[in-house]
Amino acid sequence: MNFLKWVIRPYLYTQYHISKLARTGSFGKKTAVYRKAQYQKTGNFIKDGLFAHHVKQFHESSCSVATIASIINVLLEKQGRLPEMPLTQQDLLETVKTAHWKERMSDNGYKGRRGLPLPVLGEVVRGSLDIYGISYKSLEIIQVSADPEKSKAMKKALRTRLEQFETRGDCILIAHFDQGSVLPELHIPHISPVGGFDRASGKVTFLDVDPDQAYPYQVSFDTFYTSLASNYNPIFRHFGYAEGGYVVIQL
Repeated sequence: MNFLKWVIRPYLYTQYHISKLARTGSFGKKTAVYRKAQYQKTGNFIKDGLFAHHVKQFHESSCSVATIASIINVLLEKQGRLPEMPLTQQDLLETVKTAHWKERMSDNGYKGRRGLPLPVLGEVVRGSLDIYGISYKSLEIIQVSADPEKSKAMKKALRTRLEQFETRGDCILIAHFDQGSVLPELHIPHISPVGGFDRASGKVTFLDVDPDQAYPYQVSFDTFYTSLASNYNPIFRHFGYAEGGYVVIQL
């Protein structure tokens, strides 16, 4: 983990301050709009549940735990099996052994690796659903691309799934994205649930599990896609991170 401390973080903070001084990236325009009004239930059980069971990550690398904890509690409630006390993030780490999840959340990580790259996130989501006996139709891990030839079809499929989530509430989308693409934050891989899609404006709502983000926020569909399609800095490839994307659970 010394590599993270002495090489990656100084580079990320240098990149952050250069962008801030130059007013580029998320500093150059108002990328995200915070939604500070109290959430009003819509009747969409999944969407309402994600807001109700939303929790914040307990340390800098545990965004996957907070995200999956909220999703598992929503789905247990949907199936009438939610305990009197909803499952905690620690409950999940003690129960779900997939991909050495608990070890990846430790200070030293699993074989020096912390957090979950997109393919591993998909494995852990599947493992969590299965160990809690939650039924679902399918689970897909979608690694998106910024390549114009590939992205056209990928954007169309993503928009369709966002509309499906918003109007039918029969799927859940988990974003694996570059937080610095949407907020004036470090350009790091991050994980959070999607909390809404406005079909009229094309705005996508992030239910960010980062404790520094006190409110949900909206970004344009194009900005959302760009954050997913981020080709994470090559320095992260040492830890298994390639492009971002999303996991979709079809219910």
